[in-house]
Amino acid sequence: MNYIRLKTDLTPEHIENRLSHQPEIVEIHLNEKDLYQPERIEAAIQLLQSKGIKVYLHHPPKFQGGYLDIISSDPKRREFYDWSSKRLVEICQKYKVKCVIHCHYANSEGSDYHDEKKRIEMKGRIEEILEMSGDVFLWEDTIGGIFSAENPFLFTEFIEPLQLPLNIDISHSFIAVNGSNLKLKKHLEVYARHAEYFHLVDSEGKTHDSLPLGTGKIDWKMVKPFVEKKDFIFEIDLRKSMHLDCKPMVESARYFAEV
Repeated sequence: MNYIRLKTDLTPEHIENRLSHQPEIVEIHLNEKDLYQPERIEAAIQLLQSKGIKVYLHHPPKFQGGYLDIISSDPKRREFYDWSSKRLVEICQKYKVKCVIHCHYANSEGSDYHDEKKRIEMKGRIEEILEMSGDVFLWEDTIGGIFSAENPFLFTEFIEPLQLPLNIDISHSFIAVNGSNLKLKKHLEVYARHAEYFHLVDSEGKTHDSLPLGTGKIDWKMVKPFVEKKDFIFEIDLRKSMHLDCKPMVESARYFAEV
């Protein structure tokens, strides 16, 4: 298996570059502006599906330059989170695709898992999104905070009671457990069964470095049995991979195939 599973944005040249590698799966990374032009999203989905490629979407990370947070105290940011989620649900249901979504990102209002009130608020907000989205969204972990592997309440308060379908970013989990492969293995033993989808990215385990596989400290031989029978992509350094050449993702696929 060649495992060519890639990420792109909506730039036509970037999509053509991904298509040149004959991928099995492509995830489309959306930004705020894309949600105001849904016809572009739909056209990209139609193009990829016409070639037999499985498509995933990724909810926009930012609104007006700042990262989204499901429990944001900024009414406009919260309104955009809900509005954009509804718009993506419509598209996903129309084309029978799934969409990755974050509750929050690092250093946002959801970053303190010790705050019980915020944990309760976040659970309530997730339930609101679930009511209108069904099983469209796959909930992605971040590197720290309430919706991360460092939160000891994550499984018992969120994943288990809500039966949340997950997208696990292996590098995010690795960073959240302070770069320990032993802790990462224990985390996957509990959480992987709830994951429908994975982001495979290497890391040194300290910061959000988004490295090609084999260049960081993650034990991919250990990780592979948890993920190889499910869908995943290689989400390597988006600052570079959004450019024309997706070589780091393709090289990561080759590395993973040989592990």
